[in-house]
Amino acid sequence: MHSILSGNKKEFSSACIIPYTLCFILISFLCVAQLYAQTEENISYDDIPIWRNALGGAVIGHPVAQVESVIAATDGGNLRSYSSQGKLLWDFYSRGRLTPHISRSREGTSYICRSNGLLIAINRSGRELWQLDLKSPIVYPVISGWDGRLFVFTEKKITCMTAAGYTLWSKTLDAKMASGPILDSRGGIITILESGELLKIDPFGRTFSFQTQKNAAANQAASLPVVIASLEIPEQGHAILLLYQNRLMELFHSSGIGETLKLQLPSAPLAAMARKNEAAVLLKDGRIALISIGNAEKLSISWTEASHTNSNELSGPDACDLLFDERGIYVLTKSGATGFTSDGRKLWTIKIKGAAAIPSFGDDGVLYSGGADWILYAYRLEDRVRAKQRLLYGEMPEGSYGTGNPPSSWIHYYPGLYEEEMEERLAEIRQAIKTGSVGERETEYTSWLMEIAGSISANIAMARLTNRELSESERPPAPVIYRIEAAKLLAFIGSRETIPFLSSVFIRDNEVLVKAAAAEAIGKIGVDPDGLAIRAFENAILPPLRIMDETVLSSLATATGALCRFSGPPLSDAGVRILTVLSVYDRMPIARNQARRELASLRN
Repeated sequence: MHSILSGNKKEFSSACIIPYTLCFILISFLCVAQLYAQTEENISYDDIPIWRNALGGAVIGHPVAQVESVIAATDGGNLRSYSSQGKLLWDFYSRGRLTPHISRSREGTSYICRSNGLLIAINRSGRELWQLDLKSPIVYPVISGWDGRLFVFTEKKITCMTAAGYTLWSKTLDAKMASGPILDSRGGIITILESGELLKIDPFGRTFSFQTQKNAAANQAASLPVVIASLEIPEQGHAILLLYQNRLMELFHSSGIGETLKLQLPSAPLAAMARKNEAAVLLKDGRIALISIGNAEKLSISWTEASHTNSNELSGPDACDLLFDERGIYVLTKSGATGFTSDGRKLWTIKIKGAAAIPSFGDDGVLYSGGADWILYAYRLEDRVRAKQRLLYGEMPEGSYGTGNPPSSWIHYYPGLYEEEMEERLAEIRQAIKTGSVGERETEYTSWLMEIAGSISANIAMARLTNRELSESERPPAPVIYRIEAAKLLAFIGSRETIPFLSSVFIRDNEVLVKAAAAEAIGKIGVDPDGLAIRAFENAILPPLRIMDETVLSSLATATGALCRFSGPPLSDAGVRILTVLSVYDRMPIARNQARRELASLRN
């Protein structure tokens, strides 16, 4: 019996070892698979949004994310804004059909255009600021310059205007634009025409034209430049990189001389985005390539990596979007998005189904996609937030056009001068503003108007306060009537760069009518990114500098209301406090009534 049981025990052990082994292998496989799945979850996302909201219509154009919010236009003519948490902030109805080209400025102002050519500016609170009839619809999104000026593109025309909608200059083009215009590293505009001509236009309308390969090979469709990148080469300065359908590349130096590069792209380019001396290029086969230019202008392809998309989806430049900032490089299409580090490592990939337009990736790491089902979806993809220098209101501009401190004009004001010449000069500037032809003379006009409006310098103001005589080296101010007119004209060509000067005029000039004109000019310009004007206005209504002149206070109320409407919060919070104080001023009925009207307009 014992031997029989022993034998059975051995047979039982042999029989069980195989299932145990198979079980162990299966469990090990499942653990490895689970670990792999967890690893994949770090870079791959399913269609699981953090929030969704009904738009009431189909999305047209891709949403635009900025300042922890997003705007999206619909085919019904509405523009809606949502916070990054999904709260509806405002809903603007344009009373007509919209083009798919929407954009936002650094201050958060949105720019949309109806199909009949009516351009509309909307502040970050959803309030309409102004309208301008362009006669034809825009064909690319409005681009904001460093000082807030706007570059507007219709079929064969480029128009530059102030943030308040006053035209500075316009250029009629010989052909349609073949490649989307971009803001170059010097704050101007670069574009390619269908004729193959490269246009570089500076902020003041000076135009430089260059011959590209297209002109030398007009019959070769593959020679048309399709993508532009604006680079800053170390120790060399600005350069323009052109990318062609035939995979060739051409580099235009600051001198305007073009050089065809020997290095070719692995595939035809569709989109490019430059940052300093590097350009990220999305290729037609779905790969992303990083091109780098060194000190000796030696060009190399640092790396290429596959994105989420492929050649079947990428039918043209309008089918994709590309971002390149300090966080990395991001490829955006209707089917999804992919994020890369600047050295080529893949951060994440997301697949999206049923998108009606290319999504938008915000500075806060949230991707926004408008679905064909009339729903706006938000996906949290990164916890990193793009670092940006900020002013009191809006982003710090990338550079300056120098309009806040321009060089001296060719004509100056001197004692006893020539009121006839001053009248002629003012009439010339007035006519240029009226016809929208300020253009290349903008800095000259601005300089002269500043010299007149600000001719009461700090030492002259101090001399008046101390009742002393001016020395021979101290120029007396221009007559009041000309200081007033100069300040008023600055309102039509001024920008955020002009606000510090006008705030100084408001503070220093003792003439109440000049103070009032400076305040009105600030209100018409509409922005105050550093809060200089608001602080000057606040000091003017409080002891010990409390102003009691109704003309100044009435203009101050008007300007404050305009700043609140244009900029919205947080600037409007301080503005409402000023208007509230003015609305209860004793013995100041005109200023009090104006402040109350401004407060009422802000509530509507």
